[in-house]
Amino acid sequence: MLPSSDTPLYSHPLPALEQWLQTSGFIQSPADPCLWTLVRSQWTAELILQSDGLVISWTAEGRSTQRGFSYGLTRADLESAILAGP
Repeated sequence: MLPSSDTPLYSHPLPALEQWLQTSGFIQSPADPCLWTLVRSQWTAELILQSDGLVISWTAEGRSTQRGFSYGLTRADLESAILAGP
């Protein structure tokens, strides 16, 4: 079960984070369990779970944008940032 969407990510157990990513449409890399990919019609995002936060790289029309996020963000805030795209 997922904690509420206004809960900081650092309060989510890893299986809950993985569940959230899967239900959001991300696909986990078989070669790297910390790498997740999301494909949308206008862009693609790669999310990397790191020990001190996560990094998201969006690619659209041959251009890439990368941002780092703290695990102190709520799941709702991070979801909004990811889905806003590059």
